[in-house]
Amino acid sequence: MKSLIVADLHYNLRQFDWLLEVAPRYELVILAGDLLDLAGHADLDTQIVVVSKYLARLQELTKVVVCSGNHDADERNAADERVAAWLEEVRGPRTHADGEHLALANRLITICPWWDGPFTRQTLEDCLEAAPPRAERLWIWVHHLPPNRTAVSWTGHVHDGDEFLNDLIERFRPALVVSGHVHGAPFRRGGSWLARLATTDLVNPGRQLGGLPAFIELDLAAGTLAWTSLAGEERHELPGW
Repeated sequence: MKSLIVADLHYNLRQFDWLLEVAPRYELVILAGDLLDLAGHADLDTQIVVVSKYLARLQELTKVVVCSGNHDADERNAADERVAAWLEEVRGPRTHADGEHLALANRLITICPWWDGPFTRQTLEDCLEAAPPRAERLWIWVHHLPPNRTAVSWTGHVHDGDEFLNDLIERFRPALVVSGHVHGAPFRRGGSWLARLATTDLVNPGRQLGGLPAFIELDLAAGTLAWTSLAGEERHELPGW
């Protein structure tokens, strides 16, 4: 099963158009957060309408997984924490979003919501605790922020990841965590699109401008990763897959 991973499109419609072009080549497209752009030229409500239409078109072409990022929050919950409520409306027969667990043969994908405080952080932890029995399945998380103090969280100056995620990885031991958020990690000295934390592999495709996003191809059957960007291409084999 071949999957495509992108993150941090930030309302770049040329890159969404590219996704529509290539989606039929893949059995799964993963969008690891920040589909919207809080600093964009279009207001957030307009962005939500447009991106929701793109997601609806994508699911006509392939299966879609999307997690929320910090730019995707459009409402506040009862605890006054920011949440991406609009993603509730994009779920469909082949579109899976925050809080869902997607079983694919001997793989289980958990879609982690972005958290903004104690309440939403507990929501994330509850989601992981409620995951179906995995038995021999390899567990994959999609979580917008990467774990902190890793090559995929390095900005070139500081680490900008989620320290709480480090604790969760140590506790639950997923096989792979797919993230974004730190746009320059793959392009900075000391950073990378690929890292490892204990027994967990970590990926972050990074962000680039223009019509072609940086992206990762994941072959779930073969256990291989291929990262493509303007900086070139790199490949990696996942141990134990």
